Amino acid sequence: MNDISRRNAMGSIALGVAAAAAPGAAVAATPTTGGSPMTSPAPAFAGGHAVKPLGFDPTKLTGLSEKLIRSHWENNYQGSLKALNMIEGRLAAAMSDKDLPPVVYGGLKREELHRTGSVILHELYFEQFGGNGQAAGSIRDALVASHGSFEAWEAEFRRTAMALAGGSGWAILAWNQYTRSLHNYWAWDHTNGPVTGVPLLVLDMYEHAFHMDYGTAAAKYVDAFMHNLDWAVVDARYRSASRT
Repeated sequence: MNDISRRNAMGSIALGVAAAAAPGAAVAATPTTGGSPMTSPAPAFAGGHAVKPLGFDPTKLTGLSEKLIRSHWENNYQGSLKALNMIEGRLAAAMSDKDLPPVVYGGLKREELHRTGSVILHELYFEQFGGNGQAAGSIRDALVASHGSFEAWEAEFRRTAMALAGGSGWAILAWNQYTRSLHNYWAWDHTNGPVTGVPLLVLDMYEHAFHMDYGTAAAKYVDAFMHNLDWAVVDARYRSASRT
């Protein structure tokens, strides 16, 4: 199945079970705190995530079509965001349902994690576009220091991405707050990520990110992605993460 992992399917099944077990959850039930009704869901379950607009002109990217970008942004990103808002509403309803089986609640929490990762990674992904692909600034110097040369880092990042080609997942350059170091990480889906890792540069390797333009030629997609990167965005993320 294109872009649908077994984990996605399991999550969808869990949602169906949750809907059957809590038919009133589509309209969030009023949870209670200490026996007193709350007038609105707790912030953790508010479901108020809003779509972030594209910060670049999708007609002006090199090697990535407007049709591809808009389909990815409208269907995959916004689809996950709508699903996350719905899941949070279900969790708000579940707060007052003491009889909800743990297996059903676990399905909701698994899907919450999956959709949260999808929304955040997609927002980071689209925010990176609009540049000329020329790395500069403190992040470039840091990658030279961490990998021996910028070229060595880029080769390893591309290799990580291609290890996911034909499957699904993300290649992520991250600043690890615990080890205080830069690493390229392999993430099988939206729930994977290094503990204490702050994403600086993220590359979507799900087929929905490139199949419309390149079919199975994932390496050409990676080339186009790198060519359109705005490294000022990546540098700002690095400077913010490494200061803390």
